[in-house]
Amino acid sequence: MLPYKSLIQINRKSGVAVYIQLCNSFIDLITNGTHQPADSLPSTRIISKLLGLNRNTAKMAYDELVSQGWAESIPRKGIFVQSKLPVLSKKKILDLESAADVPGISFAWNNPFEGIIVRQNIRNQLLAIDEGFPDVRLTPVDLLMREYRSISKKLIGKSFLRYGYPQGSDRLRAALCRYLSETRGLKVKPENILITKGSQMGIYLSAQLLITKYDTIAVGDLNYRHADETFKFAGARLLRIAVDAYGMNVDLLEEELKRKSIKAVYVIPHHHFPTTVTLSMERRLKLLRLAKVYRFAIIEDDYDFDFHYNHKPFVPLAGIDHGHNVIYIGSISKTFAPALRLGYLIAEPEFVGAACSLRQMIDKQGDSLLEEAFSLLYENGEMERHFRKSLKIYIERRDLFCSILQSNFKERISFKIPEGGLAVWSEFDSNIDVRQLSKTAGNKGLKIADGTFYHNESFKPNGLRLGFASLNKTEIIQALDLLQLALH
Repeated sequence: MLPYKSLIQINRKSGVAVYIQLCNSFIDLITNGTHQPADSLPSTRIISKLLGLNRNTAKMAYDELVSQGWAESIPRKGIFVQSKLPVLSKKKILDLESAADVPGISFAWNNPFEGIIVRQNIRNQLLAIDEGFPDVRLTPVDLLMREYRSISKKLIGKSFLRYGYPQGSDRLRAALCRYLSETRGLKVKPENILITKGSQMGIYLSAQLLITKYDTIAVGDLNYRHADETFKFAGARLLRIAVDAYGMNVDLLEEELKRKSIKAVYVIPHHHFPTTVTLSMERRLKLLRLAKVYRFAIIEDDYDFDFHYNHKPFVPLAGIDHGHNVIYIGSISKTFAPALRLGYLIAEPEFVGAACSLRQMIDKQGDSLLEEAFSLLYENGEMERHFRKSLKIYIERRDLFCSILQSNFKERISFKIPEGGLAVWSEFDSNIDVRQLSKTAGNKGLKIADGTFYHNESFKPNGLRLGFASLNKTEIIQALDLLQLALH
């Protein structure tokens, strides 16, 4: 008889019924080849005695095995492994006390994602300087949930539980048309908008539709890493264009266009990631002219337009694009709450239609109820009230954060006070190892990045985006005190 006391472990504290645990254990023994078809199983009396179980528990487990087709009961003979099951190679039991499956994957597959950084879970960290996220404590989640519950209780709300249109809620797209017209000067119709799961989905869909293998896409010499990785995955070659205090250097781009074909340009005109600089109006107009002449697409990532402090922000490229070259990508997640994945892609209806077709291959549709609830927040003005309230708080936090940086870190960190956005691009003195600084700060109770997210194949800045928005004033002082300690 097999050493069942070693092979079968019952956890009496588990939420899974004991008889189900016993049944599953026998299934494991069958599927790993320890028990073969037609093998006799120990009687309920024996197995219950060996494992210290009630005999009725063992009987219920065997009944479950029979009902699932793993075993068969033969009158006056006992319980046997189902004889019609295929024969499996027996598992070699060398050490039954520590028997375990060898980890690994038994099939061939492609992994083009080696070296790509997976975002860490920061939900449970007590004190962290992030890369520039909103403070979710300011988010009017109760108002959103109120609308969500209200819709779901109505008879018409039940219809949103069925499959919907991959382009997204009609009502939210109409609300966005009004909001974007009032705040950004974008004159678009609902057919120009695709609701996405955040701006990253918009970047992915655009890349897949625009790029074929070995196409060239121009990006900043410092750029949003997840966008770079998305373009590379689509088969693109990245052409790095310098970014200075006025944004991407469009004059350098023009020189490259004279020498080679470029399929698209990815640009973050407002609060460039990671440097936070803004693309000048002169360069915006020249970029649009070049796109028209050389017939390339502009992917405009406008992820946090709503947070601008010093003066009215520039009109987006999409708002002055008369050649229909711009694909405009925006985010609700990054301005409301990152975990609520919602964004939008705006382009000509034909492009949006193709993006819908691609989107439904990987994600049938978005969260219809959530989209409908957000549409009501836009319609009743709650979103604008939230942005106005947050803006006042964030500018105070920015000013406090930057004043402490100026007074306590001026010999170690150089930066420019950002005109908008939720973070400060901070370049550290060359004798500071940012990776080591991250470890030291972590040991002192402060989570900061190690800077590798901003590295690429040609540029490795010794800098970090230091987010101020998600910290209140007390937390800002505490966090920067810890950062100062880590630098000593």
